[in-house]
Amino acid sequence: MNARRTGRRPGTPDTREAILAAAREAFAERGFDAASIRAIAAAAGVDPALVHHYFGGKEELFRAATAFPADPGRLLPAVLAGGPDALGERMVRVFLEVWDSPTGTAAVALLRSAVSNDWTARLLREFLVTQVLRRVLDQLDVDPAQRALRGGLVATQLAGLAMMRYVLRLDAVATAEPATLVAAIGPTVQRYLTGDIT
Repeated sequence: MNARRTGRRPGTPDTREAILAAAREAFAERGFDAASIRAIAAAAGVDPALVHHYFGGKEELFRAATAFPADPGRLLPAVLAGGPDALGERMVRVFLEVWDSPTGTAAVALLRSAVSNDWTARLLREFLVTQVLRRVLDQLDVDPAQRALRGGLVATQLAGLAMMRYVLRLDAVATAEPATLVAAIGPTVQRYLTGDIT
């Protein structure tokens, strides 16, 4: 007679989706920092090793859960290269390179969803704060008490640019050359990152 196996279920075709569903819930409810691989695995009914098997680490799981089409870990070195001078311009340039590429289609879909869905908005907000803005601001010598405001101000510029260029398609912005937008918006982003905001 075969004894029924107890414990967590082994990996199946549905395991990856169960992990993603649990991760989306955990990240939306608790945020990136407070959500743990162990808690996500428990909610999905799997061993934490399966989470690592399918996704690697917490950052990779987070990117998969948010369905963000670009990996900030690969993009941020180009943004951060060269130190704080012209950081705003580099940030806008890389932003446009991603959103103007085929990857941008998925980013637009995610942005549209975030506008109409609170849950997606929480995930996107957490992604921007933990995976992009915090990483950039951690490289700067700015007052820690101002970091959240500085990051939020940068987000207003980039989200506004995305809305006008890719979603609402305001003609002057949608058809502008990337270099024109970098020159116009980059200095504002730079001031939010390193300048006086008081």
